[in-house]
Order: sequence, then structure tokens, then C-alpha cells
Amino acid sequence: MAAPATIGVGPRRVDEVLASVGLSEVAHKPAGSFSLGMGQRLGIAAALLADPGVLILDEPVNGLDLDGIQWIRSLLRGLADEGRTVLLSSHLMSEMQLVADHLLVIGQGRILADASMADFIAGSSGGGVVIASPDARALAPLLARDGVSLTSTESGRFEVRGLDASEIGDIAADHGLRLHELAPIAVSLESAYLDLTRDSVEYAAAA
Repeated sequence: MAAPATIGVGPRRVDEVLASVGLSEVAHKPAGSFSLGMGQRLGIAAALLADPGVLILDEPVNGLDLDGIQWIRSLLRGLADEGRTVLLSSHLMSEMQLVADHLLVIGQGRILADASMADFIAGSSGGGVVIASPDARALAPLLARDGVSLTSTESGRFEVRGLDASEIGDIAADHGLRLHELAPIAVSLESAYLDLTRDSVEYAAAA
């Protein structure tokens, strides 16, 4: 840990941040002997040392094991709940979906999206609704209209994009058609991100 006097904090604060990142037991060991995950914890401790209102972290889960990843999630959420601004840069979409409230997506030097996590995912062209029905042959023509696509996945089962589950359920009920399954297809942050950035990839490889 850097000399605390350089940022105006004393040894007590150093002990506090080392405890908060789980490094109290190795406080007197040389940092050069630390594993990658321990080094990540030490870096986070250094960032917290001056009790900042804004933290900027780049790939904070890199090198952490599963327990460490769960710890960093809890830590970041706790810091945000205290009223701090926590800015994360990461390519791990699954982690971002779990911890981030707001997204800023940048591609080729341009801001492609600036939205809440919920709005960003909801605005993706992915998703849709899965339907399973013994009356699929009768139901499909009732759903077909401009802006709606239907894709058959197997007999009696298909996916619909362009209508939500409640609209499909109402149409089926109005015509007395049976539904054995009516389930929205969950859209992940990863798929929404790829959908948005498809035309902004700098080095695209062949599939």
C-alpha cells in the first residue's frame, strides 16, 4: 500500500480498507508475492483509501475466484447504496447485468447507448414470446400482421416477435384457442449489446 501520508490518511484508515477487501492477514507481505486476485483486491483497497465519492474500476473481477466475484458484487452495490458513483469498465456482460444500474456503450469513439439497464435490454430487437399450443395451426394466422414475425421451432410450437405475451393471450382467448405455454424469451445484456454494436465492430471475424 502506498504511503498513507501522501493522501492525508493515517495507518488506521489503511487497516480499515485492507480489512474491507479481506487482506488484513497479509498486510505485511510484499505485494509482489500476491496472486492476481489478491492484487485486484489491493488495487481496490488503494482506490478506497481516500474515501472517494467517485470510483472508476476497470475489469474489477479479473483474477477473482467465485467467492471473490460474489464479494466484489456486494462491495460495489454497498458503495453505490452509500451514494457514491461507481463507474465500471468491463467486457463481462453477465457481471454487468448483475450489478450495473445504467449503461454507457461506446463503439468506435461514438456513444451508442446511454440508458438504464432495464431500458437498454427492453429496447433490444431480440426477445419475443414462445408459444406451445395444440391449436397452433389456427392461432398462427391470427397473429400474422405487419411488424410481427413467426418462427416455427417444432410441431405445435413457435416463436413470435412483435407482440407481447398479453396480446397473444388475449387473441387466443378471444378465439377459444388453447395455450400450453406462453413465455417471454429473456434477453440478456450480452445479446442486446451484440445487437446494438453489430455494425460498430472494428475487427469482425468470419463466423
